[in-house]
Amino acid sequence: MSASPDDTRTKHVTFAETFARVERGALGPDEVRAAFGAIFDGAWTPVQIGAFATSLRLRGETAEAIVAAAEALRAVMTAVEHGLDQVIDTCGTGGDGAHTLNVSTGAAIVVAACGVHVAKHGNRSVSSRCGSADVIDALGIPTDVDPARQAPILREAHIAFLMAPAHHPALRHASTARRELGVRTIFNALGPLVNPARTTHQLVGVYDDALRPVAAAALGKLGVRRAWVVRSEDGLDEISPAAPTRVSVLEDGRVDERVVRPEEFGVAPMPLSALAGGDASDNAAAIRRILDGGAHPAAEAIVLNAAAALVVARGTEPRDAAAEARDALRSGRARETLEAWATAARRAKDSG
Repeated sequence: MSASPDDTRTKHVTFAETFARVERGALGPDEVRAAFGAIFDGAWTPVQIGAFATSLRLRGETAEAIVAAAEALRAVMTAVEHGLDQVIDTCGTGGDGAHTLNVSTGAAIVVAACGVHVAKHGNRSVSSRCGSADVIDALGIPTDVDPARQAPILREAHIAFLMAPAHHPALRHASTARRELGVRTIFNALGPLVNPARTTHQLVGVYDDALRPVAAAALGKLGVRRAWVVRSEDGLDEISPAAPTRVSVLEDGRVDERVVRPEEFGVAPMPLSALAGGDASDNAAAIRRILDGGAHPAAEAIVLNAAAALVVARGTEPRDAAAEARDALRSGRARETLEAWATAARRAKDSG
C-alpha cells in the first residue's frame, strides 16, 4: 500500500528495502516519500542518508522525487497559519558562489512595502559571507522568534522571516550526512519548496540551471499558483542586472520558458561588480542606504528583483512593477516597512 504524507512518520521503510528498489529501478514517488519520512523521524543513520541522497543525485532528481521529499518534510514542519489569501517568497536555493549583496532580502522588503505579504524562508550563509538570516539580524530584526508568533508579524508588517531550522527541526537528522558529503544533493533543492507559510506565489533562484524547470514543475505539484524559477546567464540565483536571466514560468499548472533582460524592466544593465557584498554589517548598511532612497550601485538590482516578484504576485507589466518598486524606495515606504517589521518582530520575541 502506498504511503501518504501523513503516515510516513509511523511506517518506517528501511534503508535496505529502499536501496533494493533503487537497484531494481523501482523507486517511485511513494517510496521516496516513505524514505524521507523515515529520515525525518530519525530512523536512518547518516551513512544510510548519504548513500540514499547520492543515489538520487546519480539517477537524476526528478520533479516527482523532489515533490515526494518536500511532502515528507512539509508533513512534519512547524507551519505558519496566517489566514492570508496570497503570500509570496523571494528565497533561493543559495549556493551560487557569487558573494553578492543580499539582493533578495532587500527586494523582499520593497515588495512588502508595495502591499504584498512576503514570508521569507531562509537560513544563515551558504554561498556568501552573509546569508539572509545574517543580514536580517544586522538590520536589527530578531530571527529567533517563536514560530508560533510569526503569523501576526506577517499580517501586521507584511513581511516575516521564517528561519529554516526553527520550522524544520526534522532536518537535523540529515545534518551530519549533508555536512560529511560536502556536495549538493536533493536536500539543497528543498528549501524553496517547503516554505512554512505555504506560499501561493514564489520568485525562486536556483544554483543549477538544470534544476530550474524541475523546481518549477515541483512547485506546481505542491500547489503554488504562480512562480518564476530563475538562473542568470552570469551565474546568479536571482534576476541579474548584468546579463540575461533564464526563467521557468509556472502559471495554472503549466511551465513555460522565457528569458528576461533588465531593459524589459527599464533597468539599465550594470556590471556584476556593482553587487559586491561584504559581511553582515556591510550588507545591512548598504540595504539601509537603499531603503532610505540613497544612491547605491545595487539599488537598481533590488528594484529589478522586487519588480519581478510583483510581476509574479500581480501580473503587473515589468516596467510598471519597477516603477512601483522605485516609488516605494523614494517615498520612504520601504524604510517604514523595515521599521514596522523590526517593531513587530521584537514585540513577538519579547512576548514569547
